[in-house]
Amino acid sequence: MQDNVFSGLTVLSLEQATVVPYLTYRLAQDGVRVIRLEHPVHCDPNRKIGEPFAEGEDRMCSYFFAVNCGKEAVTLNLKDPRAQELLRRMIVELDVDIFATNQLPKNYGPLGIDYETLSTVKPDLIWVGITGFGPDSNEAAYDPILQARGGLMDLTGEKGQDPQVVGIPLPDMGTSEHAYGQIMKALYRRALTGRGARIDLAMIDSTVSWLTQPVTMATSFDRVMTRRGNTHEFFGPVSVFPSSDGYVYVALGNDVQWQRLVALPGFEGLVDPTYETNAGRIADMANLNVKLAACTAGFATAELLETFRAATIPIAKVQGVAEVCEDPAVKPKLLKSVDPVTGFEVTLAPPPVRTEFLEASGGAMAFPPPRRAQHGCLWRRSWPELRGADRPGCRRRYLGTLTGC
Repeated sequence: MQDNVFSGLTVLSLEQATVVPYLTYRLAQDGVRVIRLEHPVHCDPNRKIGEPFAEGEDRMCSYFFAVNCGKEAVTLNLKDPRAQELLRRMIVELDVDIFATNQLPKNYGPLGIDYETLSTVKPDLIWVGITGFGPDSNEAAYDPILQARGGLMDLTGEKGQDPQVVGIPLPDMGTSEHAYGQIMKALYRRALTGRGARIDLAMIDSTVSWLTQPVTMATSFDRVMTRRGNTHEFFGPVSVFPSSDGYVYVALGNDVQWQRLVALPGFEGLVDPTYETNAGRIADMANLNVKLAACTAGFATAELLETFRAATIPIAKVQGVAEVCEDPAVKPKLLKSVDPVTGFEVTLAPPPVRTEFLEASGGAMAFPPPRRAQHGCLWRRSWPELRGADRPGCRRRYLGTLTGC
Protein backbone atom coordinates (compact mmCIF):
# COMPACT_ATOMS: atom_id res chain seq x y z
CA MET A 1 0.00 0.00 0.00
CA GLN A 2 1.30 3.45 -0.84
CA ASP A 3 2.06 5.93 1.90
CA ASN A 4 -0.27 8.82 2.66
CA VAL A 5 -0.34 11.75 5.04
CA PHE A 6 -1.70 9.57 7.87
CA SER A 7 0.45 6.46 7.40
CA GLY A 8 2.93 7.44 10.10
CA LEU A 9 0.35 8.16 12.82
CA THR A 10 -0.44 5.84 15.73
CA VAL A 11 -3.54 5.80 17.92
CA LEU A 12 -3.69 4.01 21.25
CA SER A 13 -7.28 3.62 22.38
CA LEU A 14 -8.88 2.32 25.56
CA GLU A 15 -12.21 1.74 23.85
CA GLN A 16 -15.42 -0.23 24.06
CA ALA A 17 -18.98 -0.19 22.74
CA THR A 18 -19.41 2.15 19.73
CA VAL A 19 -18.52 5.81 20.17
CA VAL A 20 -14.70 5.55 20.34
CA PRO A 21 -14.45 2.31 18.30
CA TYR A 22 -16.23 4.06 15.41
CA LEU A 23 -13.89 7.04 15.76
CA THR A 24 -10.77 4.88 15.60
CA TYR A 25 -12.29 2.81 12.78
CA ARG A 26 -12.66 6.03 10.78
CA LEU A 27 -9.00 6.80 11.48
CA ALA A 28 -8.00 3.27 10.45
CA GLN A 29 -9.73 3.96 7.13
CA ASP A 30 -7.28 6.83 6.70
CA GLY A 31 -4.33 4.48 7.17
CA VAL A 32 -3.67 5.39 10.80
CA ARG A 33 -2.26 2.58 12.93
CA VAL A 34 -4.85 1.85 15.63
CA ILE A 35 -4.06 -0.25 18.70
CA ARG A 36 -7.04 -0.93 20.94
CA LEU A 37 -6.49 -1.66 24.64
CA GLU A 38 -8.76 -4.03 26.54
CA HIS A 39 -8.85 -5.52 30.01
CA PRO A 40 -7.39 -9.06 29.96
CA VAL A 41 -10.54 -10.57 31.48
CA HIS A 42 -13.36 -8.08 30.94
CA CYS A 43 -13.12 -7.50 27.22
CA ASP A 44 -15.18 -5.10 25.15
CA PRO A 45 -18.80 -6.25 25.77
CA ASN A 46 -19.58 -5.85 22.07
CA ARG A 47 -17.29 -8.80 21.36
CA LYS A 48 -19.98 -11.07 22.79
CA ILE A 49 -23.00 -9.55 21.05
CA GLY A 50 -24.53 -11.49 18.15
CA GLU A 51 -23.36 -14.84 16.85
CA PRO A 52 -19.71 -16.03 16.74
CA PHE A 53 -18.41 -15.85 13.18
CA ALA A 54 -16.70 -19.23 13.62
CA GLU A 55 -16.73 -22.13 16.07
CA GLY A 56 -14.82 -21.34 19.25
CA GLU A 57 -14.79 -17.59 18.54
CA ASP A 58 -17.16 -16.53 21.33
CA ARG A 59 -15.38 -13.17 21.66
CA MET A 60 -15.58 -12.44 17.95
CA CYS A 61 -19.33 -12.13 17.46
CA SER A 62 -21.12 -10.44 14.57
CA TYR A 63 -21.96 -7.12 16.26
CA PHE A 64 -18.26 -6.46 16.93
CA PHE A 65 -17.20 -6.62 13.29
CA ALA A 66 -18.77 -3.47 11.87
CA VAL A 67 -16.49 -0.84 13.47
CA ASN A 68 -13.34 -2.71 14.45
CA CYS A 69 -11.64 -3.78 11.23
CA GLY A 70 -8.18 -2.47 10.53
CA LYS A 71 -7.09 -2.44 14.17
CA GLU A 72 -4.64 -4.26 16.42
CA ALA A 73 -5.48 -5.39 19.95
CA VAL A 74 -3.53 -5.79 23.19
CA THR A 75 -4.69 -6.49 26.72
CA LEU A 76 -3.51 -4.51 29.71
CA ASN A 77 -4.81 -4.50 33.27
CA LEU A 78 -4.53 -0.81 34.05
CA LYS A 79 -5.61 -1.29 37.66
CA ASP A 80 -2.08 -2.57 38.24
CA PRO A 81 0.50 0.26 38.69
CA ARG A 82 3.02 -1.76 36.68
CA ALA A 83 0.60 -1.84 33.78
CA GLN A 84 0.26 1.93 34.01
CA GLU A 85 4.02 2.21 33.77
CA LEU A 86 3.95 0.02 30.68
CA LEU A 87 1.24 2.23 29.19
CA ARG A 88 3.47 5.26 29.60
CA ARG A 89 6.33 3.35 27.97
CA MET A 90 4.06 2.41 25.09
CA ILE A 91 3.08 6.05 24.60
CA VAL A 92 6.74 7.01 24.27
CA GLU A 93 8.32 3.99 22.58
CA LEU A 94 5.54 3.56 20.02
CA ASP A 95 5.53 7.34 19.46
CA VAL A 96 1.77 7.45 19.97
CA ASP A 97 0.16 10.50 18.40
CA ILE A 98 -3.38 10.15 19.76
CA PHE A 99 -4.73 8.54 22.91
CA ALA A 100 -8.51 8.10 23.01
CA THR A 101 -10.91 6.70 25.59
CA ASN A 102 -14.58 6.56 26.51
CA GLN A 103 -14.00 5.63 30.15
CA LEU A 104 -15.93 7.55 32.79
CA PRO A 105 -13.92 10.55 34.07
CA LYS A 106 -13.72 9.03 37.56
CA ASN A 107 -11.53 6.29 36.06
CA TYR A 108 -8.98 8.59 34.42
CA GLY A 109 -6.79 9.00 37.50
CA PRO A 110 -7.04 5.46 38.95
CA LEU A 111 -6.20 3.93 35.57
CA GLY A 112 -3.39 6.39 34.85
CA ILE A 113 -4.96 7.55 31.59
CA ASP A 114 -5.62 11.19 32.52
CA TYR A 115 -4.32 13.90 30.25
CA GLU A 116 -1.96 15.34 32.84
CA THR A 117 -0.17 12.01 33.32
CA LEU A 118 0.13 11.00 29.68
CA SER A 119 1.02 14.44 28.37
CA THR A 120 3.84 14.61 30.91
CA VAL A 121 5.59 11.68 29.23
CA LYS A 122 4.74 12.91 25.72
CA PRO A 123 3.95 16.65 25.54
CA ASP A 124 2.80 16.59 21.90
CA LEU A 125 0.19 13.88 22.58
CA ILE A 126 -3.35 14.54 21.40
CA TRP A 127 -5.62 13.23 24.18
CA VAL A 128 -9.29 12.53 23.45
CA GLY A 129 -11.89 11.78 26.12
CA ILE A 130 -15.50 11.12 25.10
CA THR A 131 -18.16 11.09 27.80
CA GLY A 132 -21.92 11.28 27.99
CA PHE A 133 -22.22 14.62 29.74
CA GLY A 134 -18.74 16.11 29.98
CA PRO A 135 -15.52 15.59 31.95
CA ASP A 136 -17.16 16.70 35.21
CA SER A 137 -19.95 14.12 35.01
CA ASN A 138 -19.80 10.39 35.71
CA GLU A 139 -23.38 9.70 34.64
CA ALA A 140 -23.61 6.53 32.56
CA ALA A 141 -24.67 7.15 28.98
CA TYR A 142 -25.60 4.78 26.19
CA ASP A 143 -26.78 6.02 22.82
CA PRO A 144 -30.54 5.65 23.53
CA ILE A 145 -30.13 7.59 26.77
CA LEU A 146 -28.71 10.46 24.75
CA GLN A 147 -31.47 10.11 22.17
CA ALA A 148 -34.05 10.45 24.95
CA ARG A 149 -32.43 13.30 26.84
CA GLY A 150 -31.15 15.06 23.73
CA GLY A 151 -34.55 15.39 22.03
CA LEU A 152 -34.12 12.95 19.16
CA MET A 153 -36.74 10.52 20.46
CA ASP A 154 -39.33 13.26 20.90
CA LEU A 155 -38.82 14.15 17.24
CA THR A 156 -39.08 10.56 16.00
CA GLY A 157 -42.29 8.52 15.61
CA GLU A 158 -45.91 8.97 14.63
CA LYS A 159 -47.84 12.05 15.67
CA GLY A 160 -49.62 11.45 18.98
CA GLN A 161 -47.88 8.09 19.48
CA ASP A 162 -44.94 7.00 21.65
CA PRO A 163 -41.53 8.54 20.96
CA GLN A 164 -39.12 6.25 19.10
CA VAL A 165 -35.36 5.81 18.83
CA VAL A 166 -33.64 6.77 15.60
CA GLY A 167 -32.74 3.73 13.51
CA ILE A 168 -28.98 4.25 13.86
CA PRO A 169 -26.96 5.28 16.95
CA LEU A 170 -26.66 8.93 15.93
CA PRO A 171 -25.37 10.24 19.31
CA ASP A 172 -22.60 7.61 19.21
CA MET A 173 -21.60 8.02 15.60
CA GLY A 174 -22.29 11.74 15.48
CA THR A 175 -19.95 12.29 18.44
CA SER A 176 -17.37 10.10 16.70
CA GLU A 177 -17.51 12.30 13.62
CA HIS A 178 -17.27 15.46 15.71
CA ALA A 179 -14.24 13.97 17.49
CA TYR A 180 -12.70 13.12 14.12
CA GLY A 181 -12.97 16.78 13.10
CA GLN A 182 -11.44 17.97 16.36
CA ILE A 183 -8.54 15.55 15.92
CA MET A 184 -7.88 16.88 12.43
CA LYS A 185 -7.71 20.44 13.84
CA ALA A 186 -5.41 19.29 16.66
CA LEU A 187 -3.08 17.56 14.19
CA TYR A 188 -2.92 20.71 12.09
CA ARG A 189 -2.21 22.87 15.15
CA ARG A 190 0.45 20.42 16.31
CA ALA A 191 2.10 20.53 12.88
CA LEU A 192 2.33 24.32 13.19
CA THR A 193 3.26 24.64 16.85
CA GLY A 194 4.52 21.25 18.04
CA ARG A 195 2.00 21.31 20.88
CA GLY A 196 -0.36 18.50 21.81
CA ALA A 197 -3.95 18.98 22.91
CA ARG A 198 -6.65 17.81 25.25
CA ILE A 199 -10.01 17.19 23.56
CA ASP A 200 -13.10 16.57 25.67
CA LEU A 201 -16.34 15.75 23.87
CA ALA A 202 -19.73 15.23 25.49
CA MET A 203 -22.28 13.15 23.62
CA ILE A 204 -25.05 15.44 24.83
CA ASP A 205 -23.36 18.39 23.08
CA SER A 206 -22.98 16.45 19.87
CA THR A 207 -26.57 15.21 19.98
CA VAL A 208 -28.19 18.58 20.61
CA SER A 209 -26.01 20.23 17.96
CA TRP A 210 -28.08 18.40 15.33
CA LEU A 211 -31.30 20.06 16.57
CA THR A 212 -30.81 23.16 14.45
CA GLN A 213 -34.37 24.15 13.49
CA PRO A 214 -36.02 22.60 16.59
CA VAL A 215 -33.89 24.62 19.04
CA THR A 216 -34.27 27.93 17.21
CA MET A 217 -38.00 27.45 16.63
CA ALA A 218 -38.64 26.58 20.28
CA THR A 219 -36.51 29.26 21.90
CA SER A 220 -36.84 32.18 19.48
CA PHE A 221 -40.22 31.69 17.82
CA ASP A 222 -42.15 29.82 20.54
CA ARG A 223 -42.99 27.01 18.13
CA VAL A 224 -42.34 23.50 19.41
CA MET A 225 -41.42 20.92 16.80
CA THR A 226 -42.19 17.31 17.66
CA ARG A 227 -42.73 13.97 15.92
CA ARG A 228 -44.90 13.95 12.82
CA GLY A 229 -44.31 10.48 11.40
CA ASN A 230 -43.09 10.63 7.80
CA THR A 231 -44.39 14.13 7.09
CA HIS A 232 -42.58 17.46 7.30
CA GLU A 233 -43.79 20.35 9.43
CA PHE A 234 -42.89 23.03 6.89
CA PHE A 235 -43.05 21.39 3.45
CA GLY A 236 -45.63 19.27 1.67
CA PRO A 237 -46.41 16.85 0.37
CA VAL A 238 -43.53 15.04 2.04
CA SER A 239 -44.15 11.47 3.17
CA VAL A 240 -44.11 7.76 2.38
CA PHE A 241 -46.68 6.74 -0.22
CA PRO A 242 -47.72 3.27 -1.41
CA SER A 243 -47.01 1.92 -4.86
CA SER A 244 -48.59 -1.21 -6.28
CA ASP A 245 -45.55 -3.24 -5.18
CA GLY A 246 -43.96 -1.34 -2.29
CA TYR A 247 -43.39 2.18 -0.99
CA VAL A 248 -41.81 5.37 -2.22
CA TYR A 249 -40.85 8.55 -0.42
CA VAL A 250 -41.85 11.78 -2.14
CA ALA A 251 -40.49 15.15 -1.01
CA LEU A 252 -41.67 18.37 -2.60
CA GLY A 253 -39.78 21.46 -1.53
CA ASN A 254 -41.44 24.20 -3.57
CA ASP A 255 -44.48 25.22 -5.62
CA VAL A 256 -42.75 24.63 -8.96
CA GLN A 257 -42.35 20.95 -8.12
CA TRP A 258 -46.04 20.79 -7.23
CA GLN A 259 -46.98 22.12 -10.67
CA ARG A 260 -44.82 19.44 -12.26
CA LEU A 261 -46.49 16.78 -10.14
CA VAL A 262 -50.07 17.65 -11.07
CA ALA A 263 -49.07 17.74 -14.75
CA LEU A 264 -48.11 14.03 -14.66
CA PRO A 265 -50.52 11.49 -16.15
CA GLY A 266 -52.60 10.00 -13.34
CA PHE A 267 -52.09 12.95 -10.98
CA GLU A 268 -54.30 15.53 -12.68
CA GLY A 269 -57.02 14.99 -10.07
CA LEU A 270 -54.84 16.72 -7.48
CA VAL A 271 -55.26 20.10 -9.15
CA ASP A 272 -56.80 22.45 -6.58
CA PRO A 273 -56.28 26.20 -6.07
CA THR A 274 -55.80 25.53 -2.36
CA TYR A 275 -52.74 23.42 -3.11
CA GLU A 276 -50.94 25.88 -5.36
CA THR A 277 -48.90 27.24 -2.46
CA ASN A 278 -46.87 25.33 0.09
CA ALA A 279 -48.86 26.99 2.91
CA GLY A 280 -52.13 25.72 1.43
CA ARG A 281 -50.80 22.20 1.09
CA ILE A 282 -49.50 22.18 4.67
CA ALA A 283 -52.88 23.41 5.96
CA ASP A 284 -54.65 20.40 4.41
CA MET A 285 -51.81 17.91 4.77
CA ALA A 286 -53.85 14.93 5.99
CA ASN A 287 -56.37 15.08 3.16
CA LEU A 288 -53.74 15.82 0.54
CA ASN A 289 -51.65 12.82 1.55
CA VAL A 290 -54.68 10.52 1.28
CA LYS A 291 -55.38 11.81 -2.23
CA LEU A 292 -51.76 11.50 -3.32
CA ALA A 293 -51.55 7.97 -1.88
CA ALA A 294 -54.55 6.96 -3.99
CA CYS A 295 -52.68 8.15 -7.06
CA THR A 296 -49.32 6.53 -6.34
CA ALA A 297 -50.96 3.19 -5.45
CA GLY A 298 -51.97 2.78 -9.09
CA PHE A 299 -48.36 2.62 -10.30
CA ALA A 300 -45.49 0.21 -9.79
CA THR A 301 -42.47 1.55 -7.94
CA ALA A 302 -40.30 1.48 -11.07
CA GLU A 303 -42.89 3.51 -12.99
CA LEU A 304 -43.09 6.16 -10.27
CA LEU A 305 -39.32 6.44 -10.05
CA GLU A 306 -38.93 6.87 -13.80
CA THR A 307 -41.78 9.38 -14.16
CA PHE A 308 -40.94 11.53 -11.15
CA ARG A 309 -37.22 11.65 -11.88
CA ALA A 310 -37.89 12.66 -15.46
CA ALA A 311 -39.96 15.56 -14.08
CA THR A 312 -37.23 16.43 -11.52
CA ILE A 313 -39.48 15.63 -8.57
CA PRO A 314 -37.54 14.17 -5.61
CA ILE A 315 -38.50 10.52 -5.05
CA ALA A 316 -36.88 7.36 -3.72
CA LYS A 317 -37.83 3.76 -3.26
CA VAL A 318 -38.01 2.81 0.42
CA GLN A 319 -35.28 0.18 0.47
CA GLY A 320 -34.31 -2.40 3.03
CA VAL A 321 -30.67 -2.65 4.03
CA ALA A 322 -30.10 -5.65 1.76
CA GLU A 323 -31.44 -3.61 -1.17
CA VAL A 324 -29.23 -0.67 -0.20
CA CYS A 325 -26.19 -2.92 -0.42
CA GLU A 326 -27.16 -3.80 -4.00
CA ASP A 327 -27.87 -0.20 -5.00
CA PRO A 328 -25.49 0.81 -7.83
CA ALA A 329 -24.75 4.04 -5.96
CA VAL A 330 -23.57 2.01 -2.95
CA LYS A 331 -22.39 -1.46 -3.93
CA PRO A 332 -19.07 -0.45 -5.55
CA LYS A 333 -18.13 1.50 -2.42
CA LEU A 334 -18.68 -1.27 0.16
CA LEU A 335 -15.53 -2.33 1.97
CA LYS A 336 -14.27 -5.88 2.40
CA SER A 337 -11.99 -7.60 4.88
CA VAL A 338 -10.90 -11.24 4.95
CA ASP A 339 -9.86 -13.19 8.03
CA PRO A 340 -6.55 -14.88 7.12
CA VAL A 341 -7.19 -17.76 9.51
CA THR A 342 -10.66 -18.87 8.41
CA GLY A 343 -11.01 -17.11 5.07
CA PHE A 344 -14.25 -15.50 6.29
CA GLU A 345 -15.05 -12.33 4.35
CA VAL A 346 -16.84 -9.49 6.12
CA THR A 347 -18.58 -6.72 4.21
CA LEU A 348 -18.48 -3.25 5.74
CA ALA A 349 -20.45 -0.06 5.24
CA PRO A 350 -18.79 2.42 2.89
CA PRO A 351 -16.90 5.35 4.39
CA PRO A 352 -18.34 8.85 3.93
CA VAL A 353 -15.32 9.68 1.79
CA ARG A 354 -13.12 7.27 -0.13
CA THR A 355 -9.69 7.90 1.40
CA GLU A 356 -6.32 7.72 -0.29
CA PHE A 357 -5.49 4.73 1.89
CA LEU A 358 -8.62 2.84 0.83
CA GLU A 359 -8.11 3.69 -2.83
CA ALA A 360 -4.62 2.23 -2.62
CA SER A 361 -5.96 -0.94 -0.99
CA GLY A 362 -8.67 -1.46 -3.58
CA GLY A 363 -11.45 -0.91 -1.05
CA ALA A 364 -10.26 -3.54 1.43
CA MET A 365 -9.44 -2.95 5.08
CA ALA A 366 -5.94 -4.25 5.76
CA PHE A 367 -7.10 -6.86 8.22
CA PRO A 368 -10.29 -7.92 10.03
CA PRO A 369 -11.25 -7.09 13.62
CA PRO A 370 -8.53 -8.26 15.99
CA ARG A 371 -9.12 -11.14 18.34
CA ARG A 372 -8.73 -10.30 22.00
CA ALA A 373 -5.03 -9.90 22.83
CA GLN A 374 -4.11 -10.90 19.27
CA HIS A 375 -1.13 -8.55 19.22
CA GLY A 376 -0.04 -8.69 22.84
CA CYS A 377 -1.00 -9.92 26.29
CA LEU A 378 0.81 -7.33 28.36
CA TRP A 379 -0.49 -7.79 31.87
CA ARG A 380 1.76 -10.48 33.36
CA ARG A 381 4.32 -9.81 36.07
CA SER A 382 7.24 -9.23 33.75
CA TRP A 383 7.20 -6.58 31.07
CA PRO A 384 9.20 -7.51 27.97
CA GLU A 385 10.60 -4.87 25.70
CA LEU A 386 8.17 -3.67 23.09
CA ARG A 387 9.36 -4.88 19.75
CA GLY A 388 8.36 -4.44 16.14
CA ALA A 389 8.02 -7.22 13.61
CA ASP A 390 6.30 -7.88 10.35
CA ARG A 391 2.79 -9.06 10.86
CA PRO A 392 1.80 -11.82 8.38
CA GLY A 393 -0.07 -10.29 5.48
CA CYS A 394 0.65 -6.71 6.53
CA ARG A 395 3.54 -4.24 6.48
CA ARG A 396 2.82 -2.88 9.91
CA ARG A 397 4.66 -3.56 13.14
CA TYR A 398 2.91 -5.34 15.94
CA LEU A 399 3.41 -5.82 19.65
CA GLY A 400 5.06 -9.08 20.62
CA THR A 401 2.95 -11.52 22.60
CA LEU A 402 4.25 -12.73 25.94
CA THR A 403 4.98 -16.45 26.18
CA GLY A 404 2.10 -18.29 27.82
CA CYS A 405 -0.51 -15.57 27.27
